[in-house]
Amino acid sequence: MSLPELKINGPFYTDSDFETTELAPSYRIDLRNPTNEHLDQFISANLVSDWSQLTWKEVGKPYEVKTVAKSKLDWERDHGEMSVKTSWEFFNKSFHEWFIKDVPEELSKAKQELKGYLARFKISDVKKALGETVRLSLWNYAHRVEDGIWDPRGKRALFEGLDVRKPRILFLGAAEGYEAMQLYAMYPEGEIVMVDYDDFCRTDRFGHFPDSYPFLGVNPVSGHPKVWHKNEMNVHYVVDDIRNLPFGKEFDIVLSVGLLEHFPDDFKQEAMNWHRKFLKPGGYAIMTTPRLQLKSKLFYMIMADVMNHTYRELMDVRQMGLYVYEGGFDILRHGYIKVHNGIVAQPR
Repeated sequence: MSLPELKINGPFYTDSDFETTELAPSYRIDLRNPTNEHLDQFISANLVSDWSQLTWKEVGKPYEVKTVAKSKLDWERDHGEMSVKTSWEFFNKSFHEWFIKDVPEELSKAKQELKGYLARFKISDVKKALGETVRLSLWNYAHRVEDGIWDPRGKRALFEGLDVRKPRILFLGAAEGYEAMQLYAMYPEGEIVMVDYDDFCRTDRFGHFPDSYPFLGVNPVSGHPKVWHKNEMNVHYVVDDIRNLPFGKEFDIVLSVGLLEHFPDDFKQEAMNWHRKFLKPGGYAIMTTPRLQLKSKLFYMIMADVMNHTYRELMDVRQMGLYVYEGGFDILRHGYIKVHNGIVAQPR
């Protein structure tokens, strides 16, 4: 086992740890509110009463993030325009490197380096160390302290109340698969099929996801709250282009997280079709996108070298909802969680 794996795996949490929260070196453990009784505070739902009356003139178009990662610019200087697949490979490796950091240790080192450079008044090194300290501080706050990226309580609020039992879940652009595992915990004994066309997501982002991470869900026998772990779940990982998938309308839930915003308008309806074509009659499409807010703009600007290798937009939930509605879906639930928009929909 590699050192990064050791750092991201800790003690296994169980049902006896309900109502606790704890900061691990690279993420937060949150086992508060296991019964989901107070989740409304984490999602502001149903802002639009009639999607057929909403227009693009009212809501405007999404904000395009144009700051580009230096690694992408350097690569393109030598090789020409980076393909979409290569862009995702760069992003996934960079993102994973940050997910496995021992953030307190890295932040302490960065601050010590900054002090040393300041004492020697080496301006170029000061700028570099200051930038790293700022990025680590922001990542620590956004992901580890606030738990804004995984956001288990917000995701559970979005996922609750689905009329499914032992569902087959298809996760498009799955990366490490966090949200599908949270769904499985809430609606257990089914199957997850994760799809991503970067094999690094299967081998590292999902493969090295901490076995010890606890997902709050339900015990299918007693109906009581239960802690689930990755190794208890029925998961299959497919490495392929979504357009090549052989599946028919055989899934109860089709899920995407941060997928729609990576397509310019000319391709958004194709992305919406992917959510429809694999759904059983009566199945659910669940989607999230990053929220359009000042904090998100700053995050993608400061974390550009980590995040910005692909086309990316920030949108509010009304803009996201219009794409979904115009894509032939009725929207059952929509709203904001910490840093994401969330929508649950069914094909019309």
